[in-house]
Amino acid sequence: MQITELSADGLRREYKIVISAKDIDSKVSTRLEELGASVSLPGFRRGRIPPTVLKQRFGRSVMGEVLERALSDSSAQAMAERGLRPAMQPKIEVTAFDEGKDLEYKLAVELMPEVKPVDFKSIKLERLVPEVGEAEIDKSIQGLAEEMRKTEKIDPRPAQKGDVLVIDFVGRVDGKEFPGGAAQGHHLELGTNAFIAGFEDQLIGKQPGDKATIQVVFPAEYVNKDLAGKPAEFDVTINELRQRVKVTPDEEFAKSLGMESLVKLREAMKGKLERDYAGLARMKLKRAVLDQLADAHSFAVPPGMVEAEFEAIWKQVEDAKQKDQLDPEEKSKSDDELKTDYRQIADRRVRLALLLSEIGRQNNIEVGQDELNRAMAEEARRYPGQERKVIDLFKSDPQAQARLRAPLYEDKVIDFVIEMAEVTEKRLPPEELVKAAAAS
Repeated sequence: MQITELSADGLRREYKIVISAKDIDSKVSTRLEELGASVSLPGFRRGRIPPTVLKQRFGRSVMGEVLERALSDSSAQAMAERGLRPAMQPKIEVTAFDEGKDLEYKLAVELMPEVKPVDFKSIKLERLVPEVGEAEIDKSIQGLAEEMRKTEKIDPRPAQKGDVLVIDFVGRVDGKEFPGGAAQGHHLELGTNAFIAGFEDQLIGKQPGDKATIQVVFPAEYVNKDLAGKPAEFDVTINELRQRVKVTPDEEFAKSLGMESLVKLREAMKGKLERDYAGLARMKLKRAVLDQLADAHSFAVPPGMVEAEFEAIWKQVEDAKQKDQLDPEEKSKSDDELKTDYRQIADRRVRLALLLSEIGRQNNIEVGQDELNRAMAEEARRYPGQERKVIDLFKSDPQAQARLRAPLYEDKVIDFVIEMAEVTEKRLPPEELVKAAAAS
């Protein structure tokens, strides 16, 4: 095998590789001999098939197999001999080959950059610690009680906001009923804006036994494009008038939730709030780590990796544009301006991914099988009744496991950096934590 470097530009390398016809022919002959010992052909005993017959019968397929293997093995050998660490799958372009002649091809590869992490002790971080007080617990328990309020039937009177109407309705667009536009015995709380804008307002003042024709217009951004922006008419029959029954968060309320006492309910609520706010604080700390790592490191990144990341991001942007889900600030920008912004984001993501990977490699950070198993079990719990199926899917799909492993690995590397960094703690009320997290 002959290897000639054609170009070396930054992280890109291109080589010309030549494999002699003699080597190719030798590999083909060896493979045909292997086949001859295992296959059967009419008129010949196993292991006694002449080479010319084997070549005539299997030569084309064996040649394809040998060439594919030769390209794979020789390109791997070429990179290993030069100590190259490819960042992506190398590109191979066959430039010359014919039976009985040398195989020539170009090998283009983008290399992993040299990354030297900074001394993590130079990184200064602030960890926000939420202090959940009694008022926050009271508010959350009261909210839980509000959610669990039941309704009771009351004597007929004109309906008002806060009342619950039990209604039958049939909706029509252009005079025709449409899927999902009808229901019977539906409980609708007036003032919640659960239906199309204007629907509930037209039921205020109605009483059980009344019938009403409601005129509304579907929003222009309505999820069903066949209905978006179109006027609709609903025939509504009011069956019952109901009111929410106030629930007092007392001992009985706590026991209805399976708790021993109100004290235990408050303890459980405090723990839940602390976990929720701790997750928010963790997200802010993680962003701070990534920001400081990005600012502290400057190195070339493989253009192909950046382009692949940008294309993935841009596809999401185009999908958002089609669904009219872009942020107002983005709507005012041209495609060229948006592409410039998102290429910078793609470059940052790739840079951080390479940096975190190198930090993990240098410090022997790995995701253990037990950690991966716990993550699979946690993901499976999101699909009640299908847990076993989800677990089996992960076990049979290495790519699915890799997608699950990646965030676990990232978190372990970030935790390592935090342990090495200078971290101070700041205790603050939950509402200030929410503001701080939103501002970062």
